[in-house]
Amino acid sequence: MSRFITKDHYFIKAKSQGFKARSVFKLSEIDESLKLFKKDSKVLDLGCAPGSWLQYVASKIGPKGLALGVDLTPVTESFHPSIKTVVDDCFLLDHTKIAMHLGQETRFDVVLSDMAPKTTGIKHVDQIRSFDLAETALNIAEPVLKKGGHVVIKVFAGAEVSLLIARMKRLFSVVKQMRPKSVRAPSKEFYVVGLNKK
Repeated sequence: MSRFITKDHYFIKAKSQGFKARSVFKLSEIDESLKLFKKDSKVLDLGCAPGSWLQYVASKIGPKGLALGVDLTPVTESFHPSIKTVVDDCFLLDHTKIAMHLGQETRFDVVLSDMAPKTTGIKHVDQIRSFDLAETALNIAEPVLKKGGHVVIKVFAGAEVSLLIARMKRLFSVVKQMRPKSVRAPSKEFYVVGLNKK
C-alpha cells in the first residue's frame, strides 16, 4: 500500500512561508489560473481548518474584504481583522446560520470547500462520503453566492461526481475540473470550479 510522504516539497515550502498547511498551494494555483479573488471580496470557507486557505484569502481581499471560515475543528488564530472562524457542522449550515455567525445577511463572491471525509480505506464508501460533502457545499453555496460569484469544491474521483458537475453547469456559466500540481500523486482528489453564477 502506498504511503504519503508527509514532508514533501510543498510541506516544506508551506512551513518556510508561514502557512498552516501545504493545501494553500492548491488554492493559490487555482486562483492564479482563474483569478477568483478581488479586493473587497466576501468569501465563505467550508472546512477551513487548519486555516491555510484563509491565510491565502487574507492576502487577497484587502482591508475591506470579509471572510467566514467554518469547521468542526476550532481555528483560533486571527488572519485578518474581517475574517471570522466558527465551529459548526456544514451539514447543518444554511444562510440563516451564516447570517447569525456574521451578525448580518451577506452574499458572497466566492465559496470554497476543501472538505474531505475521514477515509475508511473502502474506495466506494470514501467516494460516497466525499460526494455528500461536495453536494452539501454546493447546497450551501447556491443561495448565498452573488450573481457572478464563484465556487471551488474538492471531490474524489467517482461516478457520482458527474451528477455534481451536471448540476453546476446549470448554475454557473463555466465549470472547470482542476487537479493542482500540489495534490499528492496517489490521491484521487481534484477540484470542480464553478465560475460566474447565473
